[in-house]
Amino acid sequence: MSLSARRVTLPAITPIVLQKRVIKVYSEDETSRALEVPSDITARDVCQLLILKNHYIDDHSWTLFEHLPHVGLERTIEDHELVIEVLSNWGMEEENKLYFRKNYAKYEFFKNPMYFFPEHMVSFATETNGEISPTQILQMFLSSSTYPEIHGFLHAKEQGKKSWKKIYFLLRRSGLYFSTKGTSKEPRHLQFFSEFGNSDIYVSLAGKKKHGAPTNYGFCFKPNKAGGPRDLKMLCAEEEQSRTCWVTAIRLLKYGMQLYQNYMHPYQGRSGYSSQSISPMRSISENSLVAMDFSGQKTRVIENPTEALSVAVEEGLAWRKKGCLRLGSHGSPTASSQSSTTSMAIHRSQPWFHHKISREEAQRLIIQQGLVDGVFLVRDSQSNPKTFVLSMSHGQKIKHFQIIPVEDDGEMFHTLDDGHTRFTDLIQLVEFYQLNKGVLPCKLKHYCARIAL
Repeated sequence: MSLSARRVTLPAITPIVLQKRVIKVYSEDETSRALEVPSDITARDVCQLLILKNHYIDDHSWTLFEHLPHVGLERTIEDHELVIEVLSNWGMEEENKLYFRKNYAKYEFFKNPMYFFPEHMVSFATETNGEISPTQILQMFLSSSTYPEIHGFLHAKEQGKKSWKKIYFLLRRSGLYFSTKGTSKEPRHLQFFSEFGNSDIYVSLAGKKKHGAPTNYGFCFKPNKAGGPRDLKMLCAEEEQSRTCWVTAIRLLKYGMQLYQNYMHPYQGRSGYSSQSISPMRSISENSLVAMDFSGQKTRVIENPTEALSVAVEEGLAWRKKGCLRLGSHGSPTASSQSSTTSMAIHRSQPWFHHKISREEAQRLIIQQGLVDGVFLVRDSQSNPKTFVLSMSHGQKIKHFQIIPVEDDGEMFHTLDDGHTRFTDLIQLVEFYQLNKGVLPCKLKHYCARIAL
């Protein structure tokens, strides 16, 4: 019995190769970075790449924004969205940009829903027993069976005209409607305005200037596919809290549980930059650091946490003194007056200090990075050149506190409370109010910084 070998030809397996594209991402100071990315990369993945490349600490607030300068609009690109799909909707001649910056308010409505859904703007399609808490309202948005209705007056730009009209609007799961008769919610008086499936929600950056809006709290629906300004459905609210409520509710109705998954599982990317492979570099290195004592003949690891903390505090104070001496190079560094002057200047290198920006620019920066309690920056006062101003967010409003210099025994101090609590420099002041509320409405939590790529 003879055996003969036969050659069997197997069909060739074609590997799936993801097409790569180069995208450009800008920071707030207009520096940019080009990235070669696969076609299925998500916004969260792009943020992770930039965090890794720039050695930033990932606190889950880094966000990718879509900026449309020709119409003065901007929106948060949701973490799960495919970036190349977003870019494919841009017109060839449009100078649109992707921006990378912090947005502390991105998922704040999951943490503090009470700030996002004012009672007077929320109603329910069916009768409810008893009071409904903001947390329950949030759960209703994520449910497929029930939903709250957001309602109120908005200014709407009339299609093809420059004029705006104040109309009563009603937001439901099926879309946004307006009433043709006062505040009536009867079906015969409700007219369809926009749906969410094929549109994205943007906020207006210069509504008064670009579109003649009656207020600065504008937002609009824009079709996914490229279109001109005539395709925009422009709206504006009377105040920031109202606009935030409308935009948040629309995001929740459009994306539902996907937003909650983005919030709960920030590292679940689609293009391979997930889990441990994208954990922040700086966090890894910081976790491997140990306290060392170099004062003796032999170095040793400081294992006692109390001793390690004490050494860290002493080093910090010594570093601050050295910093003051380095800054005082124009005169005698040992003179008390010179020391006082230099201690007043060491804040200028801090990321939270923004020099001579205006009140309006400070408010714009804080709104841009999120109206979350404790977001702050420090700036020079425009009305009094010898003082500083602490600008901060609380209760979705921006408040400004003057930091006044006081003199005692020839030494200069900074104070927020008429001299009751004094600080030798602004760094001490900021550090104190990061730990203590004091006279402020809340502790300082997140500083506004302009980062460079």
